[in-house]
Amino acid sequence: MKKLALLLTFLFSTHSHAIEFEDAVFPELATSSRALAMGNAFISKVDDSSAAFYNPAGLGTVRFTHLHISNFQLETNKGWLNSATSGKTTDALTKFPKAFSLDGTRELLLDHKGKLSHSRFQVLPNFTTRYFTLGYLFAFQQRAMIGQETGAQFEYAQRRDHGPYMGLNLSLFGGVFKAGVTATLLNRKEAIGTADPNVTIKLEDSDYDQGSMFLLNTGLKLTLPVSFLPTFSIVSHNSAQQDFSKTKGSARAPDGIKNTIDAGFSVTPQIGKVVRVHFEANMKDITNLYPDVASSRKFLAGLELDIARTFFMRVGYGDGFGSGGIGIKTRKLEFDLTTYAVDTTTNEFRGKEDRRFVIGFSSGF
Repeated sequence: MKKLALLLTFLFSTHSHAIEFEDAVFPELATSSRALAMGNAFISKVDDSSAAFYNPAGLGTVRFTHLHISNFQLETNKGWLNSATSGKTTDALTKFPKAFSLDGTRELLLDHKGKLSHSRFQVLPNFTTRYFTLGYLFAFQQRAMIGQETGAQFEYAQRRDHGPYMGLNLSLFGGVFKAGVTATLLNRKEAIGTADPNVTIKLEDSDYDQGSMFLLNTGLKLTLPVSFLPTFSIVSHNSAQQDFSKTKGSARAPDGIKNTIDAGFSVTPQIGKVVRVHFEANMKDITNLYPDVASSRKFLAGLELDIARTFFMRVGYGDGFGSGGIGIKTRKLEFDLTTYAVDTTTNEFRGKEDRRFVIGFSSGF
């Protein structure tokens, strides 16, 4: 009986954890603060450097050429903010740096049991012009939690993606039909697991799943040349269905990126000389490669109010919850403030809300 109990404990601790990544609803390697404010319904609208990850066909609608070196995005949630900034000002000064490391997060969560801590940081220096983009991806995300029940473990998930990417676009019939492809030499380092919350955790390379792959994403857009510009879009992730090759010294190769397909529709009526409204609806994973995630959670919708192509107000609906944000965009500067939420349950619709906050900043020439 003791052996059976030990076996069950081992299986539970290594394979049963609530922390995971939301790849069914947010399959993009790099998210856009603009898109997240619109519920992440963006594959028809995308007309900037983020087209490389949302829909490379959108490169055909890029307005200006730019070279943006300082292109970054920072994202946190309520749990991260509470654990990193609670208490006196002097306490916050010591807590804040800890929140960026896995073991520091463990220490902070001992005083915030039952709270999910999430953070994401990405940098995307890039050169983008109409029909073409070239850049480098670096994205790091981490989430962790210690449950409130007796004997609860420290649950964690950590992922780092990086590598060069290039996107190309082909536009036909005056831009009515657009096709695009993005190629990324992707390196991924990932760890998902549990640990004793009262013991220092230090992960070695052998504790991570690590590997590299050549990733192709493809996309199509059809825009009818009539009033409101109705647009139909479709995107395929990992179109070549490649797998990661294991990095020497790591635990194993990361799980493969599924060949999910997303579909979208949008209209963009102009309601004044300088005012446009964009309405969009997307359906993620239309072939249901993530059957454990409810289809109702994969439906996304968003609205963007565009004033003089400079000031933006956005609202959206994604993963069962609302989102919103504001933005400023010029040839040299892009700045967004966004809030959105994800469902931390597996299959429920509008289960447990994880409210997040995003700052996006990009500047250059």
